[in-house]
Order: sequence, then C-alpha cells, then structure tokens
Amino acid sequence: MTARRNNLFNVVATALLLTTGTLGCGVKGSAPPPTVAKPKAGAGKPLQSRSSSTVVPTPMERLDFSGKKDPFRSYVIAAKAKLALPPLSGKQLPIQTYEVGQFKVLGIITGLAENRAMVQDPAGKSYVIKVGALIGSRNGRLLNITVNALEISEQYREENGKISSKVVRLTLPRKE
Repeated sequence: MTARRNNLFNVVATALLLTTGTLGCGVKGSAPPPTVAKPKAGAGKPLQSRSSSTVVPTPMERLDFSGKKDPFRSYVIAAKAKLALPPLSGKQLPIQTYEVGQFKVLGIITGLAENRAMVQDPAGKSYVIKVGALIGSRNGRLLNITVNALEISEQYREENGKISSKVVRLTLPRKE
C-alpha cells in the first residue's frame, strides 16, 4: 500500500510542478511584441521583394553529370586515350588499324619513277604502298623507301600535351 501511495504522490507532485511552471511563464514579465514598420504612403515599391532567392532545379538539371569526371573510370585508360592522336582524315583505311610494328615487309620495288613496297598486316592482307602513304594507327606516314627498309614517321602526344614524332624502321627479312 505504501508503494501505491508513493506513486500517487509522485504523479500529483509532477502535475503541480508542470502547472506552476506554465503559469509562471510569460504573462507578467514578457516583452512587448515587435513593431513592424509600416511603409510610407508615397512609397509604391517595397524595398525588398518577397520572392525566394533560391532556385529549385528541375530533376534533369539535378542529374546532369556531363561536365563531371567519372570516379569509376580508370586513370590509365584515360591517359592512353589522351595520348593518342585522332586520324588525319575522317575515315580510316584498313591499313591504319594496326600498329606499325605489326606489319611485315614482303618486298621492295626500286628503279621506277618512285619506289614502292609491299607490306602485310597481321590479318594476312597485303598492301602496295609508296612514299607519303598513311600506315599504322598513330598517323604514320611513309617517309622513305630504301633498298632494304621502310622509314615511317609516327606522331604521338606526350604527357605534357606536346606532339612529338618518331621514326620507325621496318626492314626486309634476310634470306638464309
């Protein structure tokens, strides 16, 4: 029975404290409400517009990531793609799809008005080329045809963005 009396006492005491605390707040010692300045009779435009300055983007504007980097894309692949140069013309020939080092020199014809050479790609297709022909996937251009070799100039982009070129030499295989 004493436990029940203690619980009842606790409930009554808590209710009394809450009502006393609420009655004592605010009525006698409260500050007067703030006064709002009324606009003058001659002023037609308000000093500040009531519209919000925040712009709510449309759902398509929120999801446009076209100008952002892809965090899941490999940096190595992106760097290799940046180093490659686009082809000189819009359409690539089949001879421009392989690396220059993959070609095999089958023969060289000299003594005509201009020298010509026969090369074979890794797929087994043969091409007859002359000086100035495009060859290879890095914008290679045939510079010179000698009696036993071809000199091809390739262009590539260095890591700092500068375009450089190197000369690749393809030779005829030796007869045994």
